[in-house]
Amino acid sequence: VHQSKLDFFCKLGYGKQDICKVLENLGQEALEDDVLKELIRMGSKPQALECQAQSSSLKLVARGSYSSTPGSKWLGEDDSDSSDHFRPIVIDGSNVAMSHGNKEVFSCWGIQLAVNWFRQRGHTYIKVIVPLWRKEAPRQDSPITDQHILEELEKQSILVYTPSRKVKGKRVVRYDDRYIVKVAYEKDGVIVSNDHYWNLQNENPEWKWFIEQRLLMYSFVSNRFMPPDDPLGRHGPTLSNFLSKKPVLPEPKWQPCPYGKKCTYGSKCKFYHPERPHQAQLSVADELRAKINVPLSLRKEKAQRNNSP
Repeated sequence: VHQSKLDFFCKLGYGKQDICKVLENLGQEALEDDVLKELIRMGSKPQALECQAQSSSLKLVARGSYSSTPGSKWLGEDDSDSSDHFRPIVIDGSNVAMSHGNKEVFSCWGIQLAVNWFRQRGHTYIKVIVPLWRKEAPRQDSPITDQHILEELEKQSILVYTPSRKVKGKRVVRYDDRYIVKVAYEKDGVIVSNDHYWNLQNENPEWKWFIEQRLLMYSFVSNRFMPPDDPLGRHGPTLSNFLSKKPVLPEPKWQPCPYGKKCTYGSKCKFYHPERPHQAQLSVADELRAKINVPLSLRKEKAQRNNSP
């Protein structure tokens, strides 16, 4: 039991010393949720461990060259994620599978469809979190289809199981939603789920803001994974900007003036006038002053030309 808990929290990026201290204080039979809360309370974070690993392995590097410091890998993180332009993706496996199975069957094919959709967009950090008891053989009250997909995703370091065990014949299941939100929050990523996580929003105000701003809902239409084009509403960012670390702002669209050439606002007009130069848009008063400053002889010559047959 000690070794399984140690391996699990090491995968999350926590140090062995901190894990051993917590297990000594809480006991070897402590629940994983309690151990995770104690690690958070102690201030042990995977990002802090990465910074320590980087600072301990500083090297002199020639200007213009690239060096990669071996930091602690968190949930199978690879070095290519540092240069990735897309946000990390954390998928609520149970929510996606049950949604694809019409809330009656745990359809693993739905998870594969979601993973394929993000892969085609170019995302390299994709994690699917599923309870460990889904590894067991399907029963009548909890049917599962295409269970071999879970094994394939686990081999690819995409799927991560949350721990569970049996105590006196009863299954003790950990709260996998807390793992989903915590991983997405620490990685500054996106949560893919149709769950609103109301209880976790009330538990932590920082998580409340994160869930409101980074929750990507979806639908399945004829075995097609379809997230909305406007994840945060009509006035929010587009889907591509929502999933990108550096969103691209759209170019401003100038609305043409409804009065056209009859407009008398001059340079104060907020609308676009294609007939006017962009550098100098003179008002009517400025145009009259410019005409007055024209020499009298030039105005007489112009009048004579207009009057000549």
